[in-house]
Amino acid sequence: MNQQIPTVGRSVHYRLSAEDVKTIEYRRKAAYSDLTGNSVCVGDTLPMTIVKVWGNTPESAVNGHVLLDGYDTLWVASVGCGEGPRTFSWPPRV
Repeated sequence: MNQQIPTVGRSVHYRLSAEDVKTIEYRRKAAYSDLTGNSVCVGDTLPMTIVKVWGNTPESAVNGHVLLDGYDTLWVASVGCGEGPRTFSWPPRV
């Protein structure tokens, strides 16, 4: 099977890192924030929309908006395809 090349507008799966969780929790607890949502944990897999691709190969890094289970999103930059935290993967085909 050929590897997929990331393109703008594609939906992928993103896995949260420890730093992502800290950022989300900090923003949600800020006194001036109306952002609320369900708790997040390292390794949680969430949908992400690709908004910028850095290259034209299957290994290209991407920027994107991660949809959180709440009123907010998380912006991530220069994320590569992989299996661990702070990586994205392609949704399985059904």
